[in-house]
Amino acid sequence: MKITVIGGTGLIGSQLVATLRDAGHDVVPASLSSGVDLLTGTGLAEALHGAETVVNVTNSPTFDEHSLDFFRTTVSGLLRAGEEAGVRHQVALSIVGVDQVPDLDYYRAKVLQEDLLRDGPTPYSIVRATQFFEFMDAVLSWTAVDGVVRLPATPLRPIASSDVVRALADVATAAPLDGTLDVTGPDVLALDEIGRITLAARDDGRRVVTDDGAGMFATVRGDVLVGGPDARRGPTHYRDWLNATRAGEPAQGLPGQA
Repeated sequence: MKITVIGGTGLIGSQLVATLRDAGHDVVPASLSSGVDLLTGTGLAEALHGAETVVNVTNSPTFDEHSLDFFRTTVSGLLRAGEEAGVRHQVALSIVGVDQVPDLDYYRAKVLQEDLLRDGPTPYSIVRATQFFEFMDAVLSWTAVDGVVRLPATPLRPIASSDVVRALADVATAAPLDGTLDVTGPDVLALDEIGRITLAARDDGRRVVTDDGAGMFATVRGDVLVGGPDARRGPTHYRDWLNATRAGEPAQGLPGQA
């Protein structure tokens, strides 16, 4: 099967390209570095030529209100180009609970992405993932001041990016869902607890203070980001992943995506 991965050089995309190639598929990684610009459409027709499936794991360069314009432009253009190229399956990576956090501009932008896909001309699948393990160091940096990290006690069920990739590969090589699959990690952890676990594993002397008004996750209410009972559970536990990666530099992800 020929599959084009849009955003094929990022945290998720590069792993997905390797996984699909190892399974014997013909994979085209498409990104700015390969000459494909979703905002202008440059190089898109060539990247999609002959592809049966397109997997979109790109991300907006900003998380503010401008992300709405990014997804409106890029998803609309990708759907048009895909229809012209004869693509039979459009797959997108999104975020668990994304439609339950209307106060976050970026989450509203991801909802727009999903809506465009549902209303588009091509059978589709949406894979919603929880927050990546690789993203947790960035979360701590947002609210760190003078040796103190302030975090809300927001419940999360974080997931290893490699487990997200396995789910994406399975979905991309199967029949379109024409619906949504949630994928999560195995454990529910409060964000402030994740902060303490992470700092301890890194031998980081900063301390975590629970502050339900701190950071982007302060606007999240309840457990909307942990996924429902029908979600696919990744097998990798956060503490195990921290121990396995402790010797190296942690990868930097984006908020739940790409």
